[in-house]
Amino acid sequence: MAQPQKFFENLSGAGKAIGVLTSGGDAQGMNAAVRAVVRMGIYVEAKVYFVHEGYQGMVDGGDNIIEVSWESVSSILQVGGTVIGSARCKAFRSREGRLQAAYNLIQKGITNLCVIGGDGSLTGANLFREEWSGLLEELVKNGKIAPAAAKEHSHLNIVGMVGSIDNDFCGTDMTIGTDSALHRIIEVVDAIMTTAQSHQRTFVLEVMGRHCGYLALVSALACGADWVFIPESPPEEDWENNMCVKLSENRARKKRLNIIIVSEGAIDRQNNPITSEKIKDLVVSRLGFDTRVTILGHVQRGGTPSAFDRILASRMGVECVLALLEATAETPACVVSLCGNQAVRLPLMECVQMTQEVQKAMDERRFEDAVRLRGRSFENNLNTYKLLSHKKNISELPKSNFNVAVLNVGAPAAGMNGAVRSAVRVGITEGHKMFAVNDGFEGFAKGQIKEIRWGDVGGWTGQGGSILGTKRTLPAKYFDQIAEQIRANSINALLVIGGFEAYLGLMELTVARGKYDEFCIPMVMVPATVSNNVPGSDFSIGADTALNTITDVSLMRLI
Repeated sequence: MAQPQKFFENLSGAGKAIGVLTSGGDAQGMNAAVRAVVRMGIYVEAKVYFVHEGYQGMVDGGDNIIEVSWESVSSILQVGGTVIGSARCKAFRSREGRLQAAYNLIQKGITNLCVIGGDGSLTGANLFREEWSGLLEELVKNGKIAPAAAKEHSHLNIVGMVGSIDNDFCGTDMTIGTDSALHRIIEVVDAIMTTAQSHQRTFVLEVMGRHCGYLALVSALACGADWVFIPESPPEEDWENNMCVKLSENRARKKRLNIIIVSEGAIDRQNNPITSEKIKDLVVSRLGFDTRVTILGHVQRGGTPSAFDRILASRMGVECVLALLEATAETPACVVSLCGNQAVRLPLMECVQMTQEVQKAMDERRFEDAVRLRGRSFENNLNTYKLLSHKKNISELPKSNFNVAVLNVGAPAAGMNGAVRSAVRVGITEGHKMFAVNDGFEGFAKGQIKEIRWGDVGGWTGQGGSILGTKRTLPAKYFDQIAEQIRANSINALLVIGGFEAYLGLMELTVARGKYDEFCIPMVMVPATVSNNVPGSDFSIGADTALNTITDVSLMRLI
């Protein structure tokens, strides 16, 4: 759907009423979305109403539907859950319930609805919209409303925002609440790692995701888990032996802990459930490892929203109001989604149908289709996890005479070590020889360079700072020494992970190519800085962690 150019000053909501509700399971960030809808609605001079307790409040009416002011949403940005309540409503599934809901909305003059929920909630909203004219006719026929009121409120505009920690809605890169749920999972994993290392234990972590494995997959990628089970991509036949071999090999390499992450909806290739207890029993019986199960449950829904969720929900809330103001009787219901860091509007039912297609593909055991339907981001995450977690035998690696040097430059940034780990393991998988440079360009000039292997970067993902060491020094005054090190170690490519200093450093090396043939090699920079100031990139590694630290400190000051 084409995105119209927006000019806030030309938009007016005068004479319009907007209702906002949250429905289905709660998710961190819902309050930020509610706040954005209320304040943007008031900014354009529309009336804004809370619909408390979701569709149940809409059916019950009365004090459940109240007009709100700018101050009504003060100090809720950082609050988890939903302050206006959410409830599952059987009554709204019947026409009689929707008839009563329509009557209650007409009484308040509401013909614009912002619905924050999952695919079921949004599907119900679309059905309500499609039935709207028929519901009004019935209300007129029953004498509940005047014909003039029916004419004045002749059509209902619906715009949805997806609030779900599972990230199970097709059409959006991220749903509201997913990032915060990942924070809860990683916090638990980090805590468990200390006790697991102390006792050489294996931990099986069960995370939410009955029909979607996003949380399990991305948390496994983030913590470097040994194995992951998700419903979209069940393990191959004989997975029991393959997993036990992998765990025993890791333990033989002096790794003191094993982490296995399981989505609650995990299945095998025959659609039989794979439970955390089944995995534990398998590890204990086959390997004799001390194995514990941790089920995270509703911990994943709780706590304060992350900085990302607060920003995402706020942006989506603003876009939701704009979509409602621009809607006409012919405009189909839409959902506000995140696509390439942009808030966009997509046809609601197309996204719902695609989401349902994923479940259908899994039921029919078309697992490759299920992964593809989840979207490019999900597919890339799955391929990346497989690439980084499963070491190939030397005989399986392609032959290459390519040597790649990796170094950090600039101030330390959270995530630098994860980037180094990924680069090293991908390079080794491609058959290249990888070299680690300590202390940036300065260390490079001093010859602080050595080959780095697959096992050397194990456990680096969750480590802060820079394990390689990093300095802000630019390379210009070390050109001769750096050129000598490149020649001595037969370096064929350079990967620099860092901030603006890394950017400037590569610029200096590029300019010097006319004088130094050694610099005429591929050179790539990965932006990693809390300042997020590297040209050409929306996000730099480390910026998100820094934002979360700021929000955590701000919350402590509020308390």
